[in-house]
Amino acid sequence: MRANDPFARLPEAASFTVTSTTVTDGAPWPAAQLSSGVPGGKDVSPQLSWSGAPEGTRSYAVTVYDPDAPTGSGFWHWAVADIPATVTALPEGAGDDTGSGLPEGAFQLPNDARAARYLGAAPPAGHGPHRYFVVVHALDVASLGVPADTTPALLGFTMSGHTLGRAVLTATAETPA
Repeated sequence: MRANDPFARLPEAASFTVTSTTVTDGAPWPAAQLSSGVPGGKDVSPQLSWSGAPEGTRSYAVTVYDPDAPTGSGFWHWAVADIPATVTALPEGAGDDTGSGLPEGAFQLPNDARAARYLGAAPPAGHGPHRYFVVVHALDVASLGVPADTTPALLGFTMSGHTLGRAVLTATAETPA
């Protein structure tokens, strides 16, 4: 694994808990969460549940980011904005083409493949292990006011001044040479 920490230069934020019935923190993604371009992959977003968000949380955002992608800027696999503060879970598959499992008011932004959906892991063959940071961001505003076609990087920039807390789960994937 590489040492780069995607949170190293961001403002400090309280931590809270995110769990999943789909993937265990530190473990490889199950086949369904891999890209459909990988044998057995299905591009199914993971189930997520979170608790212990800081007081004052008015909404959440969820992101899935691979800092180990060979791009110089990592790779955003999923970004969801404006999840109401009353919601503390997303079902497996919520990140499909329609966002059918997302709560009212929440929306998916285009990932780095420019699709507004969850895109599973597909590290290049022989590139070594990749980390996938699944993050629930607790925010102090009900809506970030970003357009639905904004990039996950701009979402992150907009969130930086509104983040009260982060709940982080890390999955891994590796494609043998």
